[in-house]
Amino acid sequence: FLTEDPWERLSLVREAAPNLLLQMLLRGANGVGYTNYPDNVVQHFVKQAAAGGIDLFRVFDCLNWVDNMRVAMDAVGAEGKLIEAAICYTGDILDPARAKYDLKYYVALAKELQAAGAHIIAVKDMAGLLKPAAARVLFKALREATDLPIHFHTHDTSGLAVDSGVDAIDAAMDSLSGNTSQPCLGSIIEALKGTERDPGLDPQWIRNISFYWEAVRNQYAAFESDLKGPASEVYLHEMPGGQFTNLKEQARSLGLETRWHEVAQTYHDVNLMFGDIVKVTPSSKVVGDMALMMVSQDLTVADVENPARDIAFPDSVVSMLRGDLGQSPGGWPEALQKKVLKGDRPITARPGSLLKPANLKASRKEIEDKLERKLSEFEFASWLMYPKVFSD
Repeated sequence: FLTEDPWERLSLVREAAPNLLLQMLLRGANGVGYTNYPDNVVQHFVKQAAAGGIDLFRVFDCLNWVDNMRVAMDAVGAEGKLIEAAICYTGDILDPARAKYDLKYYVALAKELQAAGAHIIAVKDMAGLLKPAAARVLFKALREATDLPIHFHTHDTSGLAVDSGVDAIDAAMDSLSGNTSQPCLGSIIEALKGTERDPGLDPQWIRNISFYWEAVRNQYAAFESDLKGPASEVYLHEMPGGQFTNLKEQARSLGLETRWHEVAQTYHDVNLMFGDIVKVTPSSKVVGDMALMMVSQDLTVADVENPARDIAFPDSVVSMLRGDLGQSPGGWPEALQKKVLKGDRPITARPGSLLKPANLKASRKEIEDKLERKLSEFEFASWLMYPKVFSD
């Protein structure tokens, strides 16, 4: 929807900053899309991204299922680039009631990712749930369990600042920071100024860049989230920062704007109904789809779980509980899975292993014949991920 070429943007950034590390996010078997792709499509995309100038790939899986990350991690390694394997953080390691995602779970996951070839471990706190006390415990344990650098990514939805002692932390330009974005870069620089961890960045240059983005942001004021400040409700619903605004807009379009807090509560209830899952794209979308459907139809969890009541589940829910996104820690709730699948057998293997390799040669000929021109490798990679968007 930006009507621009992301590969051209990458080339321009690489040219302007030849000495800086460029990083991208890679959704494991989902590539940069929302579904599972054949292994060779993911490998082809990684090869082109590496050739285009990406140095570091942050690889994650929406359910923390390492099997779904291996193909992408191996592809990055084959290109000689840095593999940053991400652990998606959910729950609360200091809350005995959330024992499913306890400290042992995260330590074991970090060890598994190191064994899979990770060069860096990222803790992806997509909803901004990691509290300062829990952060200190978690990062200390991860340091003791692996000898890898630790990179922390969080959102500022809850308004808590974290002094965690990690090796790197994501931040956003001042005028684009806070709330569902990342913490403020300028504030972090000022806080670390004169300390042993002073990054050495010029605060005035950061402010100058921020002034530019402030002007740009004003042009998109109509699309702003109406979240005015820190919201502790995030500890209830656990929505990723990237989903919050979109889901709120979806609720508005369905006439549920005045029932938003009911949607948030139902999002929480749906998560528990699904077995308390890791919620990040695309699994978070599934929870959101189900929550919106339930609120719009005035359904409760008891209604949905009632064996005698017929429910038309969203396609995304059927797909996830079938196993199309992979496996959730501890598996899916058996009774709900049976009701959703209506007799279909669930997938337990890695979904990508069940897909035939794409015929890249035939696919290229198909789209080139349709467009009546040759495609670059970059364009072909885009078409493989988003054929309809590219063709349009």
